[in-house]
Amino acid sequence: MPDVMTVLINILSASWSVLLDAAPWVLFGFLVAGLVKAFVPEKLVAAHLGRGFSSIVKASAIGVPIPLCSCGVIPAAAGLKKQGAGKGAVASFLVSTPETGIDSIAITYALLDPLMTIFRPVAAFVTAIATGVAVSFTGTDEPAAAPASGGGSSGSSCSCGCGHKKVEKPGVAQKIRSGFSFAFGELLGDVGVWLLGGVLLAGLISVFVSGQFVERYLSNDVVAMVMMLAISVPMYVCATSSTPIVAALALKGISPGAALVFLLAGPATNAASLPVISKLLGKKGTVAYLVVIVLMSLLFGILVNYLYAWLGLDTKNWVSRGAHEEGGVVAIVSAIVLVVLIARARFEAWRSVREH
Repeated sequence: MPDVMTVLINILSASWSVLLDAAPWVLFGFLVAGLVKAFVPEKLVAAHLGRGFSSIVKASAIGVPIPLCSCGVIPAAAGLKKQGAGKGAVASFLVSTPETGIDSIAITYALLDPLMTIFRPVAAFVTAIATGVAVSFTGTDEPAAAPASGGGSSGSSCSCGCGHKKVEKPGVAQKIRSGFSFAFGELLGDVGVWLLGGVLLAGLISVFVSGQFVERYLSNDVVAMVMMLAISVPMYVCATSSTPIVAALALKGISPGAALVFLLAGPATNAASLPVISKLLGKKGTVAYLVVIVLMSLLFGILVNYLYAWLGLDTKNWVSRGAHEEGGVVAIVSAIVLVVLIARARFEAWRSVREH
């Protein structure tokens, strides 16, 4: 029994260390996500995602900073399609949005290294474009529903005295409150539990996976990438929660390429979301979607390993262990605040379900 308690304490200690590293940056990422939600109009996003290559590029660029998980992005993508977005643009948005986001970029900087922090969103952006282009060739889009006529609409803003109700635009303070409510409420409620799960899994890896195991079974970069691919494609993991897992493996000696494969393929695919994606993109579109993500993940995995080697960086010790020491007061307070906010968001979600 003492041995079991020792193992549990070691796991919790390792998980707490990862959380201390990540928490300040996660909070910062959600703070920025709230501001993006507050000041980037959803109609503006939908208006630029029609047909053609430019819409695919725009969809990819728009999705990069938005912090939604692979299941949370589904309703957003479905809404874009209903508003007239092309199938290629929808596919591009489905890839870039869950693969990266402001929160995951921040936690990548905290747990990995500056080069991966830059390379990860760039790879997600290009992968999304390639996926969107491939999906756009799998069939024609269904015609978008015609917009409802504005004549006689009682909700329009009007100053002509015709009886229409004037809708007041929210002020800056109201927008900020709404954005923060979304970021630290709905979004954190969706992502937070998975983040803590990733942190706990990182602790388990730290305790049970040895450097010798990685050296023996994952020393071959191609084998390691294929293994990461096999694990990540059916697994539900968001961009934020995947980062602590990869950080723990990186500290054991896994290469940047294998790490990037997991970071790209994991958030963009999972068994739960594929049936819905099939309805949005069609069967041929879904096949193209999966094939391109797999191929691009492997391609970027190989490229990033070459990049690290070309820069003279060690691909087995690319994450500095010194950077993962326990932080001070700011890190501890941030970790406690993050856990409390996640618990609060989950409780509010549970209460909402109970009331309805």
